Amino acid sequence: MITLRPHGNQRSPLPSARDSPPSDRPPATASGSAPSGTGRTGQDKPRDPFFDNAKYLAIVLVAMGHSWEPLTDHSRTAEALYMTVYCFHMPAFILISGYFSRGFDMRPDRLRRLITGVAVPYVVFEVAYTLFKRWADDDPTYEFSLLDPWYLTWFLVALFVWRLTTPIWKLVRWPVPLALVISVLASVSPDIGDDLDLQRVLQFLPFFVLGLSMKPEHFQRLRRRELRVLSVPVFAGALAFAYWAAPRMNSAWFYHRDSVQELGAPPWTGPVMTLALFGCSALLVACFLSWVPRRAMWFTALGAGTLYGYLLHGFLAKGSRFWGWFDTYSWLHTPLGEIAVTVIAAVVVTVLCTPPVQRMFRWAMEPRMAWAFRGDPAERKRRQAAPKPG
Repeated sequence: MITLRPHGNQRSPLPSARDSPPSDRPPATASGSAPSGTGRTGQDKPRDPFFDNAKYLAIVLVAMGHSWEPLTDHSRTAEALYMTVYCFHMPAFILISGYFSRGFDMRPDRLRRLITGVAVPYVVFEVAYTLFKRWADDDPTYEFSLLDPWYLTWFLVALFVWRLTTPIWKLVRWPVPLALVISVLASVSPDIGDDLDLQRVLQFLPFFVLGLSMKPEHFQRLRRRELRVLSVPVFAGALAFAYWAAPRMNSAWFYHRDSVQELGAPPWTGPVMTLALFGCSALLVACFLSWVPRRAMWFTALGAGTLYGYLLHGFLAKGSRFWGWFDTYSWLHTPLGEIAVTVIAAVVVTVLCTPPVQRMFRWAMEPRMAWAFRGDPAERKRRQAAPKPG
């Protein structure tokens, strides 16, 4: 039996995801996907609805997972669902982010987009979450710190670091095995500490590097009907195993936030669990992606706004704990209450991904900040050399 600290006292990780913020700029703002609302990339290529569908469905699972977390102490079923979803939703986001980072280099315009699309939102939401916690949790002494990402903002730090290291992963001969070695070493290195959530940055690194290493034909193979059929028993088996493991295994393993020493586990479990979870997560990500629709759906456009849903729903997710909703309303712990919580979470995060919300908060998540950067002579030459329309 693997025992760690009590589940109810754990911090929730998340997601989620800075993956592809909506914008009218060319790809590379965060994940390099196409701009929102235009249906075109900077190279005038149509957006692939598959990736927008995948991001939307993943962010819905993120919100559902957060809504289930307070229910897991009293419901084995909720715990099993929680563990299964946490096994693959963040790896899916990270893999897609890595795939869209393949073209990243140190070109000035891409570095500017990395700053405005990832670093600036990190600072803004660190401040916002700090103020929110002081007010909602009645904790006026809670300190602001850029080195200690709070709740959801860890993903922005991780994406910033991963993106900057992209040229290195494109250079080495065996990037994924090397990333796995780094992940294993991090899992047995308690001295890494909490600064910038480096444990998560390093332990989730293999999924980003795997995305960097993937090609369009790899995603084409996921279209095969036999894979969709096989994914059904795979997910059923994962749920059955999670139901068995719920009282025996702590879900902190899926957060990749701590070393094995901090989890109270023997050192040998670091390599074993890192490799086992990587294999399980990769398998479930493939099964999840095999069921993602390839054609445009009613929710496809929302896939470009997943950053908004991800960061904004955190206020409600944390507020529900601060204000004691799950303790006050005992009916939430009934089967009907659990279903209601799940539906509400899906609806809320869907609304937060819509274009009106994107327009309202674009100043914080995708500021242009032209005033902050020097002009790029090479970029001016490229624009002058570009053929004029018409």
